Amino acid sequence: MMNFEEIAQRVFPFFDSIGIAYRFGPLEKDCFLPGLSIENGVIIIDRDRILYPGDILHEAGHIAVVPAAERKGLTAASIASRTDNAAEEMMAIAWSYAAAVHTGVDTYTVFHEEGYKGGGQSIADSFSNGNYFGVPMLQWTGMCANNEQIENLRVNPYPYMLSWLRK
Repeated sequence: MMNFEEIAQRVFPFFDSIGIAYRFGPLEKDCFLPGLSIENGVIIIDRDRILYPGDILHEAGHIAVVPAAERKGLTAASIASRTDNAAEEMMAIAWSYAAAVHTGVDTYTVFHEEGYKGGGQSIADSFSNGNYFGVPMLQWTGMCANNEQIENLRVNPYPYMLSWLRK
């Protein structure tokens, strides 16, 4: 498992390069993910309260997969009530796996034992073995290549991403 500083060195420059906003500050209330929240499309990180720094990539995934026009209004509270919540959750998981691979973050740090209703390790194992979910939706939104693009344009397949942010 990677610690906060190891993850920070890898993911924050990545976020800067793709346009995912984040800031550090105290979170006064309990959050769904300890020490993390999203306010108006910005990841808020409470360094004193964060328990699982790999969760930062998952929260970034939620921001990344929301349509651009809706991104700035996204909050931690609004994620669960979004019309496409189930699809966006699967997309955020697939996105966070691709981002972990891209940045060199250990996937078992992102998909840890305490997350995903205890199924984090199973998700990491499945994705590591090429058994993905959420990828068809990333393909549908143009964020990663579909089979035709892979074949005809010789574009790299998932977990390579064509675009890190949904348009």
